[in-house]
Amino acid sequence: MSLLQTEIESQPSILQRLLDLARPLAIEAAARIRAFDPHYVVIAARGSSDNAARYAQYLFGAVNRLPVALATPSLFTLYHQPPALRDALVIGISQSGQSPDIVAVLEEARRQHALTLAVTNDPASPLGQAAELVFPLFAGEERAIAATKTYTSQLLALAMLSTALHPSPERWSELQGIPTAVARAIEQAEPACAAAAAFRDEQRLVVIGRGFNYATAFEIALKLKELCALVAEPYSSADFRHGPIAMVEPGFPVVAIAVSGAVLDDIVSLLDDLERRRAALILISDRPELLARAQLPFQLPSGVPEWLSPIVGVIPGQLFASALARARGLDPDRPRGLQKVTRTR
Repeated sequence: MSLLQTEIESQPSILQRLLDLARPLAIEAAARIRAFDPHYVVIAARGSSDNAARYAQYLFGAVNRLPVALATPSLFTLYHQPPALRDALVIGISQSGQSPDIVAVLEEARRQHALTLAVTNDPASPLGQAAELVFPLFAGEERAIAATKTYTSQLLALAMLSTALHPSPERWSELQGIPTAVARAIEQAEPACAAAAAFRDEQRLVVIGRGFNYATAFEIALKLKELCALVAEPYSSADFRHGPIAMVEPGFPVVAIAVSGAVLDDIVSLLDDLERRRAALILISDRPELLARAQLPFQLPSGVPEWLSPIVGVIPGQLFASALARARGLDPDRPRGLQKVTRTR
């Protein structure tokens, strides 16, 4: 078994550990944030962590009514013109905590007396040292180059923080169900991965999501780029209609995340259009009637609340990318040209 597969399958236990260990930390951090009373949130991240930040845009906006912006680190490191951050909560998300540009954002934010928080798998890292508050992931060493368990741990950490900011027994209870839901998603997705070989000769595809799962589209596309060396472009279902849909011709592969919730009707409407154009549909969904329309269906467990669905919905994408890499004769543990820690400025 590859390191990547081992870490994908470890996610239920890793997420359970995070829930068991980090709830007091989430409550403590939330108390500090409420006392600071930020006007908005700025998040600095790269790679998979940047996709976790996209999830946070929807999460903190919908649940906590906080505007969220993604940082532009080059303003801090190359242009030396950092924006004003005094009334912001500035969050750095990084599994390694090593990238100098993310660290620079938090250092400058702290200099401006913003409240800073690091979400990282290494609290002793430069990012952890730069931040006033640290939320560790407790994920253990991630040996595969492509992030899997640290990504879902980041999503869960952000969900725990959001819940602690506006405490709700119902939401804490929903969080407790996530490890079991992830285990079921792995169990349900693995048999479908045998059919990934049907797409081994594809050189391009798109990944569609919206709302909370806009982040999922970006993360699955990143995994396909990293592991399979193909062009995989993420879009929201709305943005895809504004031009990119012209790419679709018979047999064009489209991965779509179609989960129950506020955006489902819009995704279904796009699927109708894609079917008319005879696209090849790879669907990730908890809705059996939609999965019946797909060339490659990945069933998700039912009953997962939409705000937590990205933690579960990314699992079939991880497994599909790993299976497709092997079908293309690639080693998922050694993506070409990549290393585990990337340091950018």
